Amino acid sequence: MKLYIKYMVSNRCKIAVKDVLKKLGLHFIVVDLGEVEVMEHITSEEQEQLRLALLDIGFELMDNKRAVLVERIKNVIIEIVHYSDEVIKIKFSDYLSEKLNYDYTYLANLFSEVQGTTIEKFLINHKIERIKELIIYDELNISEIAWKMNYSSVAHMSNQFKKVTGLTPSHFKELKAKKRISIENIGNENDKI
Repeated sequence: MKLYIKYMVSNRCKIAVKDVLKKLGLHFIVVDLGEVEVMEHITSEEQEQLRLALLDIGFELMDNKRAVLVERIKNVIIEIVHYSDEVIKIKFSDYLSEKLNYDYTYLANLFSEVQGTTIEKFLINHKIERIKELIIYDELNISEIAWKMNYSSVAHMSNQFKKVTGLTPSHFKELKAKKRISIENIGNENDKI
């Protein structure tokens, strides 16, 4: 049985959800960002226990199909930007459509309607935060970061970075004091700290 969980955005989240499942005696096949597959069929009573246990640790069990799909879109973006070294050889819109088996126009309209922002802005915000992280780590130069983040050129990345942050990547590197936004708050215009 597949379950969808909101706010799972990191590997630590996966560990926390696995712990909850174990405590409730549920056997999982897969625990992924925003998605869990358990071996057994869960009764409504077990589902309520799981819902409450997840709420206690800051997650939300979802059953609304539209909300589930929006979370899946977010999780694909988070996975590819923050946790994957995969170089996407096709347009991101095509990649997302293939990954989720939906027409991109439908995904884009749904995402905008539910989130109040576009998939593109959400993706760009995540990429910029990842670039900040890579700059702070100081293991890659700006050219290597641009390549790693799938930009066509350093100029393209720099222009986008400046548009979002007001700084060039080089200037940001000099400052390093500019605070990063936690993954959970990227793209949530109403929840900025």
